[in-house]
Amino acid sequence: MPISRPIPLNAMHICVDMQRMFMPPGPWAVEWFPQTLPKVVRLIEKRPPRTIFTRFIPARRPGDGHGQWRSYYERWSEMTLENAGAEIIELAQELQVFVPPALQFDKPVYSPWFGETLRRALTADHVDTLIVSGGEADMCVLATLLGAIDFGFRTVLAADAICSTSDEAYESILRLFTKRYSHHVEVAPVDEILDFWI
Repeated sequence: MPISRPIPLNAMHICVDMQRMFMPPGPWAVEWFPQTLPKVVRLIEKRPPRTIFTRFIPARRPGDGHGQWRSYYERWSEMTLENAGAEIIELAQELQVFVPPALQFDKPVYSPWFGETLRRALTADHVDTLIVSGGEADMCVLATLLGAIDFGFRTVLAADAICSTSDEAYESILRLFTKRYSHHVEVAPVDEILDFWI
C-alpha cells in the first residue's frame, strides 16, 4: 500500500548491504547498484543518525560455515575474506562518510534479525517504524522486510532505492509487497518518503 500517514521522527532507515562486494564488476555484482546509490544517499541525508547500515560478512575461508553455508562458500570460494580480502565488506565509499553518526550491524546470513542484536537496539531506541533500502531486493532486502513484518514494525519500502541483478527480480519484489503483503508494507518512492518523514 502507499504511505498512509506521516513517518515519525524516530523512524529508523535500514540500508541493506550497500557494500563494495556488490558493486560492479565482480562475481556478486548487483547491476543496479550504481543507479540506486544516489537515492539511498538522499534517504540517509535526511537524518544520518537515524540510519543503520547492515553488512553481509562472508566466511573467512572456503569450507567454513554451518550446513548449506559450508557448500555455499566452497562454490563461492573467491568471495571468502581469505581470498577476496577484508576490504570487500566495506560500505560503498559514498556511504562511509555517514558512519558515525549512522550505525553498522554485521551479519553472517541474509537476515539482519539473526541473533536479536538489531531488534534489541531498535526496541531500546523506541523505534516502531522502519524505512528499508539497499540490496539485493530478492535476497537480503527480502529477509529484512520479512523479519520487520514478523516483529510488528511499521515498514516502508523505498521502491526506487532498492537494487537487484535483474528487472524480473526487482519487479517481483514490488509486486509481492504491494499485493501479498500490502497490509504490512507501505511501498513508495524516495521523494514521497522524504515528504512524509516529519
